[in-house]
Amino acid sequence: MSTTTHSRTWLSQESVIATLTIIAIAIHLALRFGLHLEHAQNWPLYVALTLGGIPLLWELAKELRHLNFGADWLAGISIVTSVLLGEYLAGTIVVLMLSGGEALERYAAGRASSVLSALAERMPRKANRVTDGKLEEIELDQVRVGDHLVVMPHEPCPADGEVIEGHGSMDESYLTGEPYLISKAPGAAVISGAVNGEQALTIRATRLPEDSRYSRIMKVMRESEQRRPRLRRLADQLGAYYTPLAVVLGLAAWALSGDPVRFLAVVIVATPCPLLIGIPVALIGSISLAAKRGIIIKDPRVLERAAQCRTLIIDKTGTLTIGRPELTETILGGELSEDEVLAITASLEQYSKHPLAQAILRASKERNLAMHPANAVSEPPGQGLTGEVQDRTIQVTSRTKLAKVEHPDLAKIPPVSSGLECVILVDDRYQATLRFHDAPRSDGRPFIQHLGPRHGFGKVLLVSGDRTAEVKYLAELMGIEDYVGDQSPEDKVAIVRREIESAQVLFVGDGVNDAPAMAAATVGVAFGQAHEVTSEAAGAVLLEPTLTHLDELLHVSARMRRVALQSAVGGIGMSMVGMVFAAFGLLPPIAGALAQEGIDLIVVVNALRTARPGGPLSDLNDHAKN
Repeated sequence: MSTTTHSRTWLSQESVIATLTIIAIAIHLALRFGLHLEHAQNWPLYVALTLGGIPLLWELAKELRHLNFGADWLAGISIVTSVLLGEYLAGTIVVLMLSGGEALERYAAGRASSVLSALAERMPRKANRVTDGKLEEIELDQVRVGDHLVVMPHEPCPADGEVIEGHGSMDESYLTGEPYLISKAPGAAVISGAVNGEQALTIRATRLPEDSRYSRIMKVMRESEQRRPRLRRLADQLGAYYTPLAVVLGLAAWALSGDPVRFLAVVIVATPCPLLIGIPVALIGSISLAAKRGIIIKDPRVLERAAQCRTLIIDKTGTLTIGRPELTETILGGELSEDEVLAITASLEQYSKHPLAQAILRASKERNLAMHPANAVSEPPGQGLTGEVQDRTIQVTSRTKLAKVEHPDLAKIPPVSSGLECVILVDDRYQATLRFHDAPRSDGRPFIQHLGPRHGFGKVLLVSGDRTAEVKYLAELMGIEDYVGDQSPEDKVAIVRREIESAQVLFVGDGVNDAPAMAAATVGVAFGQAHEVTSEAAGAVLLEPTLTHLDELLHVSARMRRVALQSAVGGIGMSMVGMVFAAFGLLPPIAGALAQEGIDLIVVVNALRTARPGGPLSDLNDHAKN
């Protein structure tokens, strides 16, 4: 049975037990206080203890092989001792606490579908192959190297290959991290999983689908899920010390007094409700608060771990940048001024659908430059943009195309640098080079700089599939010392595994190529309107693409741990006082059960504080002012 299937089966079993127990308690109370049928009042409790208590105790017994004495184990002992005492209602209540607490926690951790299922859903199952001039639909496993495949508009590419017919563009951002639409013309490479644009393309398959980039991501994703670090729940960490202490104290009281009732009383008082209820209530309250801030917690363990992470690994595109090219530099090489070059170029670009056209138009609008009519506009696929503006011939092209025709002004073009670029010719004479970069987020540098002093992060690593020069450019803007570029999904997983050996790792990304690394990290966070595959791999999803929300997640996590520990440790402390009284015979089992209920009430009320902000949830703006 798979891990996901097992988790869902156990979740269903816990929910059924909790529901059964509630019904049994209600019938018991009705028989006892409503109908006054004292001779029949306990049979619903017998049913609940038999049908609910035995499965729970069996699951706990299986953990005994691994010597895992967590908080749940003390609850199991309490169930047994309550039955031995004849305190069937108390035992049934403990069954409810154990099953209900686990059901709540696992419900919060449940996922609509597995990451691998989401990946498989996105991968096309069929391909359109051209055979003897006819188009036929075939299964994906029938694709062979050399086959001619037609990729329809808006469909994902079924295999890695090379364009042999058609002109258009593909969105590869989910796979490569590149934030732009990539133009495709005959000879251009395509990768499986990339989403085609508006024009159908015919490609020649160069790899089998199972050897493609997308399949490799699925393979790494599967390995990451299997090797996901197993960290113990906060309740189990505390219960590992509390459970043996309570048992030893109860046995000592029995041995010294010779009265087994004292052992039973100690265990009843020691029932770990602060752990079984207090911590889940703090988790659910924090999940609710996070949701109000646009932060979806898919795995509640994120709230236990995020504030404990000391290394941040963050993707570039869509996280520290907004995934949109912006004009960042204009290098002049002729007699025209910067405004003149930008104005005539924007006048021509308003007729273009090229991804960089909008960046030029935005830059022109910001400077309030006048737009002019353009004539004879032409944009052959892969050949650049030409037209006439104010009786001058304008050409927007690239250094590669000028080199092919050995243009006389080629030497005037500045050396290659980071980012994208286009070359502007006016009347066939070089005038300027426009350079573009993915626009950085305005709150990026303040966020990075405040991680160390405010959240205790010792290392920030910028990792991207983009070119190293592009990654370096952004790293310098953000003040990040450690960065790497040209990283595949496999490379990102290797980096996470290396870093996690020395510290807990928080990984933040937004593309399919980030999903395996998210699964391998201590905490994975999907940034913004991430793809469904990335959202499945992440433990938390930030619905709005702002670093302020990421900062809020860290604060909510830290506050949840603080309040949960207050509730758990405070409740355990009060329970231990009651245990001492019970050990000396000053607190009988029934009175101990009532005292424990009072402690539970205090613990739950305190834990519910996590559902309210209790003050600012982010100090990012405060740090930026300092």
